[in-house]
Amino acid sequence: MTLVLLSGMDGTGELFKPFLDAMGQRYRVKVVDYPKSGALGYTELETAMRASLPPEGPFVLLGESFSGPVAISIAASHPPGLKGLILTCTFARNPRPRLGALHFLIGALPTGAIAARCASVALLGGYSTSRLRRAFLEALGKVTPDALRARLRAVVSVDVTRELAAIDVPVLYLRATHDHVVPAGAAELIRGIKPEVHVVDVDAPHFLLQAAPEKAAGLVAEFIDGVAGCEPSN
Repeated sequence: MTLVLLSGMDGTGELFKPFLDAMGQRYRVKVVDYPKSGALGYTELETAMRASLPPEGPFVLLGESFSGPVAISIAASHPPGLKGLILTCTFARNPRPRLGALHFLIGALPTGAIAARCASVALLGGYSTSRLRRAFLEALGKVTPDALRARLRAVVSVDVTRELAAIDVPVLYLRATHDHVVPAGAAELIRGIKPEVHVVDVDAPHFLLQAAPEKAAGLVAEFIDGVAGCEPSN
């Protein structure tokens, strides 16, 4: 069994380290990263991600934050080997629709170190540590401003609710109880479309996998064993 990880807005995959350390060697893990430059939206990124799926064998797909819509779209197409979908602090539609009217300002948003530090406050809240802040700043610093702005624009207009309804594998949603980025209603929208989605609340900020890695690893492992009926690999 392979766990395929699609990361958040930074797209580097580097911020998965605390979660991967907590997971240990229970499963094969494939971290898929996005291009660090280029004004690519969800459609282009999804194409790139599909090419990175395991060519054979069963797998579970995890979409974190920004990557949720990509994971939903991929799962909706019923790729061979997919056994389950995990969504973490993410959405099927713009989670802050009132901000959609301000999409024209995205091009003017700062993306430097100061902006990144401000973003880390919202992403980590009271769970912030120097290690997590440093990791976030380093990861975000590797992505070009045009790529970040394109991803923000993609969030404003995304809507994969139709694709969500077509998913036929078990779905786990991990929701952070102190998420100041994606509101709790995003999970309720998803559960409203697919009532069988299992939503689990975790005492964590938006960076759930980073701030509560042991708890997240336990929930992910339980889900994988449940959908695959497999023994953890050594």
